[in-house]
This record gives sequence, C-alpha cells and structure tokens, in this order.
Amino acid sequence: MRSIRRRPFIAGAAALAGSGLVAAPSVGQGQGAWPAKPITIVVNFAPGGLTDGIARVFGEYASKKLSQQIIIDNKPGAGGNIGAALVSRAAPDGYTFLHTVSGTLVQNRVLYSNLGFDPDKDFVPVSATSSGELPVAVHKSLPVKTVAELIDYARKNKVSFGSWAPGSGAHIVCAKLNELYGIKMEIVHYRGEGPMWQDMGSGSLQAAMGSYQALRPLLTNGTIRLIALPAPRRNTKFPDLPTMAEQGFTHDAFNLFGWLGLFAPTGTSLEIVKRLSALWVEAADSEGGRKMYDTFGLHEKPLTHEAMAADYERLKARMIPLVRDLGVKLE
Repeated sequence: MRSIRRRPFIAGAAALAGSGLVAAPSVGQGQGAWPAKPITIVVNFAPGGLTDGIARVFGEYASKKLSQQIIIDNKPGAGGNIGAALVSRAAPDGYTFLHTVSGTLVQNRVLYSNLGFDPDKDFVPVSATSSGELPVAVHKSLPVKTVAELIDYARKNKVSFGSWAPGSGAHIVCAKLNELYGIKMEIVHYRGEGPMWQDMGSGSLQAAMGSYQALRPLLTNGTIRLIALPAPRRNTKFPDLPTMAEQGFTHDAFNLFGWLGLFAPTGTSLEIVKRLSALWVEAADSEGGRKMYDTFGLHEKPLTHEAMAADYERLKARMIPLVRDLGVKLE
C-alpha cells in the first residue's frame, strides 16, 4: 500500500472560510442567561469543505436566533484529534463546542494509540448532519460499469484505488473487496480528496470513492464513471446509481453511514444542549442550509440530541469492527 503526501484539500466551499460569524450582541438577557457572551465552535479540520461549511452556515443561523456572536475556530491536525482534545478540556459552560466528522470519535479510537481525549466520556452529542452518500468511481478508461465488473477487471489488471485517509470509508471498501474476492487493488492514501481526484483526472488513479461536491467536475466532463454507492440508500443527485447492496454486495463494509457531529464537553447543561440542537436542526431549512445541502448532495435532516445519541451507538457498533479489521495503527 503506498501513501502519497499532498497538500490538504480545500473544497469548493472555501468561500465560506472567512472570519468568525458575528451577529448583534444579545439584548435584555437576565443575569446568568445563556448565551451571555460569544460562543466558539471548534472545527477540527482546515477551512473549506463540508465539515467547516456546515459549521459556518448553521452557526450563522444559530447566531442570529441567539442574538450572540458565534466564532468558528479551525484547529486541524492528527486526523482531527488536536481540535477534539482542545474541546474535551474546555469548561462545560455552553460556550465551547466541537464540530467534527464522526470518524474522529469513532474510527480514531482504533487507528490512534493516543487520542488525547476519551471519545465516550468527554463529549455530549448535540446534533448530527449526514455527510451524504459517497460514490465509488472509476476512470473512463476502465471498461467497468458495476462492482462485479471492477472485481473481474482487477483480477486481470493492476488497479489503484484512492482513499482520502487511512481508515476512511474508501479504505474500508477497497480493503474488504480485496479480502472477500481475492483481488489486490492497491490502496493509495492521500491527504484529502483534492489530490486524489486530481490523479483520477490525469488517469494515474483507476478508482476512487468520495463526495459528490469534490468529484462533480470530473463527472460533468466525463472523466469518471460512477459504479455504486456503498451506502444504505441512493442519492438524489444520481438516482439511477444503485447501492452496493442492490448489486449483491451485502457485507457491512459496503453499507456505510456517517455524519458531521456537533458535540459539547461533558457536563454542559442539557437545556443548552437541547437549545442548540433544535437550532441546528432548524438551520437545515434556512436559505444557507438549503444551498449547502444542494451543493454537497445532502438530503437527510440533522438529528436531534436524542436521535444522535442513539445513532452514535449504532455507528460505533458498525464502524469499530470494520476499522479494527484494517489492522492500521497511526501515531
């Protein structure tokens, strides 16, 4: 397995990566009312892309509703562990939150020997936004239209399969295809989707899996062909694209789901958690929220605090064994 070191991908939503969001100061609040000062949402990845974009757009909506400033503070590094550790040590007073991919608190506990935080004890779920269905794509030069055809092609030809990070959904899907069907597709790890799709565009990478927003230019110009969705359901952006289960591939590794989660430090008032959770859910129907959903091909409404807590347990049960099977350890 070879690893390619590239600059991190800054997705098309980088225009959202300006300064912190500001609304008018709160007016007429009683002593001790929340929020009485600016709120910080730590995004544990670089500006740009879906994780940062949702935090900014939804945070702007919440800022207006709360009549208080919300600051987006990007703290990338170590697969999201740096930002998560920072929030885990913050005071549980309702003024510091974490917005992250589910992998930080689920996959990373298997991948990293030292997280710097306890994903189960240090955080309280607030709300979660689906990260969408991530298609498997092949370069146009491959005579492949289905997963079965990809497997057959890989038995006879060298195939490199792109992954945006070790332990990613792409890594899991390719590794399990190799294991179950006796093929040897080469998994190529990148630092983000940008360089991965760049190599797909040049033809030096034969297959990859990733987000609609990132792959869209190559799909539009005909450079790539989508062959399947390793997800529970189809995506409205490509309604004719079948899931892997619909193609007969029913292992859990081919039926992935995940979300972008908003978390508070453990000990944060449940009243505050539920208030911000409700605003996060509402934000999906705001003008900015609808635009984000369209840009990134999302269609599921955010989960409430209660629904996210239940889904978090389901996600851990699904993903932890799959990541453990990869046998990857990162420092």
